[in-house]
Amino acid sequence: MTSSTAGPMSPVSTGPVIRATAAEDPGLSPSVAPAAPTERALHDRYRPVFDRIAQGAVQRERERILPHEPIRWLKDSGFLAVRVPQEHGGDGASLPQLARLLIDLAAADPNIPQALRGHIGFVEDRLYATPAPERDRWLRRFVLGEMVGNAVTEVGTVAVGRTSTKLTRDGGRWRITGRKFYTTGSIFAEWIDATATRPDGVEVAALVANGEGVTVSDDWAGFGQRLTGSGTAVFDEAPVEAENVFVFADRFPYQTALYQTVLLAVLCGVGQAAEREAAALLNARDRVYSHGNAASARTDPQLLQVLGQVSADNFAAVAATVRAAEAVQEAANARGTAAERARNLEAEVTSAQAQVVVTRLVLGAVTHVFDALGASAVTTTHALDRHWRNARTVASHNPTVFKARIVGDWTVNGTPPPFEWSIGRGDTAPEAG
Repeated sequence: MTSSTAGPMSPVSTGPVIRATAAEDPGLSPSVAPAAPTERALHDRYRPVFDRIAQGAVQRERERILPHEPIRWLKDSGFLAVRVPQEHGGDGASLPQLARLLIDLAAADPNIPQALRGHIGFVEDRLYATPAPERDRWLRRFVLGEMVGNAVTEVGTVAVGRTSTKLTRDGGRWRITGRKFYTTGSIFAEWIDATATRPDGVEVAALVANGEGVTVSDDWAGFGQRLTGSGTAVFDEAPVEAENVFVFADRFPYQTALYQTVLLAVLCGVGQAAEREAAALLNARDRVYSHGNAASARTDPQLLQVLGQVSADNFAAVAATVRAAEAVQEAANARGTAAERARNLEAEVTSAQAQVVVTRLVLGAVTHVFDALGASAVTTTHALDRHWRNARTVASHNPTVFKARIVGDWTVNGTPPPFEWSIGRGDTAPEAG
C-alpha cells in the first residue's frame, strides 16, 4: 500500500507518549484525580501534528494515497488515548474537547477523524465498562498507540437487523467467519471491532487482531472521503480470544449519539477548511469583474458578504456540534444513576437535531464559497471540489430526513428515538436468486 510523503518535520514525537500511572509512580495518588486538561493545552499539544497532516492532504486526495503515515503520527503522538484518563496514561479529555480536536483534525484532512470513528467508539465503550483487569489492558493498548477499526455493516441480501458473520468455538477461544463492508479505519488498525453472532444466536462484538485470517481491502468507491479505508474486510476463521468477545447489548448506551457527533465534527472541519482556502484565494485575487463593486476582489462588499455568511454558518455548525458533544458527555456522566436513561435520550435527540442543522449549514457553506471566487477557483489545482464531495459523503450517513422525522415525533408525541439502527434488505424485498 502506498504511503504519503512526509512533509517538513514538525515537533511530533517519534514514539508513543507514555505517561506514568499511579501504580508506576508512587508520587501519583490514586485518590487524587489529576487536573483536567485545558482546551488550550490540548490544542497546543496536537496542533503541530494536525499542521503536518494538512501539508500533504491535497496530494493524498489527488493520488489516492491512504493516510497510513498521518495516522501513524497520531498514534505516536498519543492522540488515540486522548480520552483515556490521565491516571491511566492518557490526556483525560472531555467529549466536547474531543469534538473540537476532531474539528481541527478534519480541517487538516477529514478522512482521518472519520477513520478514527470506530476507535473512538470502542475507547468510550471501555471507559464505560466496569473497571477490571481486561478494561485496563485495553486502556494501556490505547496509550501505546494501538488503534481499533470497525466492521459492522454487511451488504447484499442480509435482512435488516441480521448478521451473517458467525463465531464458532475453537477450544478456549473463538473463530470468526464473515464479510463486512464500510469497514472504516480497519485498514490502518491493529484491531477490528466486528459484529457477529454466537452459536446461541446472541449478537456480539468481537475484537479481532488484524492479522491471521483477516483481509482488508481499499475498495471503497465513493466520490468523497475516499481515503477513510471504508472498504471490505473478510474474516476467514480468524482467531478471537474469549476475553475479547462482548455482548453487543451491553455496550455503552449513548454510542449512536457519539458516532453521530464524530461525523458532525468531520463536517465542521470540512466547512472550516473550505472557508479558509476560499478566503485565501479571494484575498490574493487580482482580477475583478467590470460589473463588480470595487477595484479589488478582497474589498468588494458583495464578495465579503459571501465569505461572512459562510463564516457565520460554520460558526453555528461548530456551536451545534459542541452542544451535541456536551449532551453526550452528560450521558456519560450519568452512568449508573437514576438520570441515565433521560440523559441518553437527550443525547440522542440533541445529536439528531445537530445533524439536521449542521448538514444544511456545511453543505451550503462549501457550495457558497464559489460565489465569491472566479472561474479559476474550479481548477483541479485548488481541489476545492473535494470539500463538497467530502461533505456530501459524510452527510449521506444516517439519512437526515429520518432524523428530522425522529426529532419531530419526539417533539410532538414524546416518542423515544431509536438507540440502535441497522441497514439491510427489507421484509418486503424479494429474495436473491
